[in-house]
Amino acid sequence: MKIACCTRHDKVFHYVQNALAATQLECEHFASEAALLRTLRRRTFDLIVVDSDNQMPNDAPVFSWLNCRTDESTPVVLLSSTQREGQLAFALDAGADDFIVNPFDAAELVARLQAVLRRYRPKTAHRSIELGGFLLDRESRRLLDNGVPVALTSREFTMAWLLFSSPGMYFSRDAISVSIWGVDSDVASRTIEQHVYKLRKKLHLCEERGVIIRTAYTHGYRLELCSQPLVPTSLMHAAANTMPVGSVVELAHN
Repeated sequence: MKIACCTRHDKVFHYVQNALAATQLECEHFASEAALLRTLRRRTFDLIVVDSDNQMPNDAPVFSWLNCRTDESTPVVLLSSTQREGQLAFALDAGADDFIVNPFDAAELVARLQAVLRRYRPKTAHRSIELGGFLLDRESRRLLDNGVPVALTSREFTMAWLLFSSPGMYFSRDAISVSIWGVDSDVASRTIEQHVYKLRKKLHLCEERGVIIRTAYTHGYRLELCSQPLVPTSLMHAAANTMPVGSVVELAHN
């Protein structure tokens, strides 16, 4: 069996690798989540171990990426040098199968990783989301707005799924860019803004509709459900069809 170990600390990787030396588990090192996610596009692992490096688990892009893929059901174990208040709950809610906090010895680490592998069965991933009049089908990668298909690129759908899957939760630019493009936010920041703009326009997301994408400079983006929509969706579509469409730069790899 193959395990992916994602940590920027060589010491942590070598500890995990040495602990697994006497088992049938082969460990491969990834120094960043971006490197891991790029590899996951081409290869699969039986288990993923992520050194949380003191970040909150719901900020880990690997969870966002796995959540957006129809065929990804790989178990994930988080390692942490400390445990802050609420961190365990965040880890389990984000999708972690176990959360191991230092201090732990090699025997405990191996036992808990093997326990995850033993009890693990492919998870039945959520195939669709219904929210605010929208229906997102992950398998066909189609989005319906009150039964009307909306033409989205693959990456636009992936971003929509990410936001609609966790309404009310902020996704940082790092989490979005690494999850969807496999690069850091410095490279993809403008691209993210353009995709958010397109989603708002194509889905008619506004307070009158009752669904918005909120932008917070220090937090990122989140989907919010307002109170009852003020304008029926059918009227919004009719109004939109009579408005001139501004030109938007098309992205190279949609």
